[in-house]
Amino acid sequence: MRLPEKDGEIEMEKVCRMTDAYMEAGLNYFDTAYVYHHGLSEVAMREAVVKRYPREKVILATKLPIWEVHAPEDRDRIFGEQLERAGVSYFDFYLLHSIEDANVQRYEKYQCFEWAMQKKKEGKIRHLGFSFHGTPELLEKVLDDHPETEFVQIQLNYADWNNPIVYSGRLYEILSERKIPIIVMEPVKGGTLANPVPGAQEIFDEVRPGASPASWALRFVGSLPGVMTILSGMSNEEQMRENLATFADFEPLSEKEQEAVRKVTALITDKELIGCTSCRYCCDGCPQAISIPDIISAVNTVRLYEETTRPKLFYNGLTRREGKASSCIECGQCESVCPQHLPIISLMKEAAEILEK
Repeated sequence: MRLPEKDGEIEMEKVCRMTDAYMEAGLNYFDTAYVYHHGLSEVAMREAVVKRYPREKVILATKLPIWEVHAPEDRDRIFGEQLERAGVSYFDFYLLHSIEDANVQRYEKYQCFEWAMQKKKEGKIRHLGFSFHGTPELLEKVLDDHPETEFVQIQLNYADWNNPIVYSGRLYEILSERKIPIIVMEPVKGGTLANPVPGAQEIFDEVRPGASPASWALRFVGSLPGVMTILSGMSNEEQMRENLATFADFEPLSEKEQEAVRKVTALITDKELIGCTSCRYCCDGCPQAISIPDIISAVNTVRLYEETTRPKLFYNGLTRREGKASSCIECGQCESVCPQHLPIISLMKEAAEILEK
């Protein structure tokens, strides 16, 4: 999803060089999706991988986007396009893309698990799983409902371990308890952990001088039992070289290194947060049906991690069924019952400014 581009076009020559370096290092898992690069990512995989390497030597993964499915026949149409784009007769790993609260019912409505299992019987899918962006409770329900799941892809990195929206640590624990292989996405948090907060590099250098912040993030997830593969989203040849160097002679984090990671995590999360305890007293009488504690949680996540992508996705899903922060009519009912005496009216204005742009 982050292939090198120039003037809006994928730079295939660079992609091919990156592919060659990756394969020469003994690695062979390639992840793509129907929607990446405006539908051209699967084509890029065909040109850089499928046409240039024996099919049995590579592992190819792609995903079904439920937001593109409006009728049962759309499943086969999209799947047929994916096979054609990638130039293959089967996919090794096939994922239901981005299962979360906002779209899980659509996956069930169109019986996508059952449909994918039929594709597996036909030999067009080797392994079935899903990528996940929901709550721990939802993950457990989906796994209970679909024991046919062979693997799950989650966002996992040290900064999001206790993130109240991403739930990295709890999702990892659930999958580990069930012995379900984990594919990691966003191990460097979209590049954020490659350029961490001031003071982080000094903490890392005390323990392992000269090691890049990105290598620390990758080694953190690589040290976790149950992790099957790690998708680092390399977008240039320099990142490819660095990541290969990290894994060529892989060393799990020592206890001293884990302590360094904990210190850096504390630096990242040591921000002024809104002291909401989620008692929800504010919700019962809200005339606009605003889920105030959940919106505050999203704002706290922005304050903590200084990024808005995941909080906005969470907020958009929440406000499909609840009131928006901007719907607040400033009646003051919430503030009158808040045990923490929070300035909720002004907080809703802040939330609208941050999350509704």
